[in-house]
Amino acid sequence: MNETPEPDADADAEPAAEAAARAANSRLVRDFGLLIKSATRLEQRIDTALRRDCGISHTMLEVLIRLCRGPGEEISQRQLADDLTLTSSGTTRLIDRMEEAGLVRRVPSPEDRRVALVEPTTEGRGTFLRAAAVHARLVEQFFVGPLAADDYVRLTHALSEIDKTLREATG
Repeated sequence: MNETPEPDADADAEPAAEAAARAANSRLVRDFGLLIKSATRLEQRIDTALRRDCGISHTMLEVLIRLCRGPGEEISQRQLADDLTLTSSGTTRLIDRMEEAGLVRRVPSPEDRRVALVEPTTEGRGTFLRAAAVHARLVEQFFVGPLAADDYVRLTHALSEIDKTLREATG
């Protein structure tokens, strides 16, 4: 029998492992990972505090923020989904839970009977005010506080530019 020896699998794996390690430790991967980890940790802290102190999730607060921006504010579920980067079905389930909790109500659109608008209830506005205070305290402590004023301005400007670029690229 004439068998040819198989190449050494470990010898081939070594350069690939080194290349993978370089990619995993690249500045871009580390920097983006730091952004995601920091944002996730802050979001988790906010969500935990809101659930404990106000009985709502961070996502529910985001809905209430959007609905409380102007007196008499009403917005469609589709617009909420777009604003909050949620799926249509996820938004429907979220609004269902918020409606059951007495935080929001659906009202028919005067322009289009097929569209339901969402508006905050009196209870929703009260919950929003309590939650906004919790949110502000944590954002100040963990997002604003650790940075020098100039660094904070640069960071928020950079985040705005990134958001603008992403919105334009998908729109």
